[in-house]
Amino acid sequence: MHQSSITKRKERRHQRRRSRLAKRLLALVAPLLLGPVAVNISPSKAGAAPEIALVTKARMRGADFEVGLRTLYTQLAPETIGLRYEVFREAMIGYLNLRRAGELDLSRKLLTIVDFEQSSTQKRLYVLDLEQKKVLFNSLVAHGRGSGDDLANEFSNEPESFKSSLGFFVTGETYDGKHGYSMHLNGKDEGYNSNAYDRAVVVHAADYVSEEFIKEHGRLGRSHGCPALPPALNEPIINTIKDGTCLFLYSPKERLESKFLDQQLAMETYFEEGQAI
Repeated sequence: MHQSSITKRKERRHQRRRSRLAKRLLALVAPLLLGPVAVNISPSKAGAAPEIALVTKARMRGADFEVGLRTLYTQLAPETIGLRYEVFREAMIGYLNLRRAGELDLSRKLLTIVDFEQSSTQKRLYVLDLEQKKVLFNSLVAHGRGSGDDLANEFSNEPESFKSSLGFFVTGETYDGKHGYSMHLNGKDEGYNSNAYDRAVVVHAADYVSEEFIKEHGRLGRSHGCPALPPALNEPIINTIKDGTCLFLYSPKERLESKFLDQQLAMETYFEEGQAI
């Protein structure tokens, strides 16, 4: 009986040690997780194995998500024309969340990205076909004259600011206006681009978006805040992305606090759709 009592005490000590170890492991790996995981770290008679299993599963799921995005990026190969993975990844998270929110035409898997970190002399607009794994267009695009000269450094959601707006947009209907064939934009990020429609921030053609203008002035001309396109590409691009596709305007100059950058929800959408982005 005495030996049995000693054995039981040893088992209880081992159990407490395993529980403490599990808590330390969870504290170490928690920052590496891509999203919150519901984990019960209280000691239990069942031991720490269930908790560690949950963490392992979450990490594997996050790793699968990252591998999926990296694979898609490699298949599209936009790095060869200047689109960095970090920008693509942020755009993809927003795209997936816009799909989840029912904001996009789900029959067309298109993503358009404008990287305002790049010079106006670079082709910094990218239209990606995520289903066919193709870059459909890579074009020059202007920023607002209030945002800067060659580089766009300042952004606004305010009327009459003549600045570009950052964030996620959903493309709207087309119309013929003072700039010819144009397309409305619906800003989806409150405080960043939600006034875009009322500000008449639209996609349209402009003669100052050209290689000739760059050669003469050392930069593109600038708009009143619109992402203006070269005349030759304006109609083809608009007709491709109009009516319910995702447009993402990016710059590291301003931190975007967007509800569409919820990585956990983006992962859920990714896996719910069978990893078929």
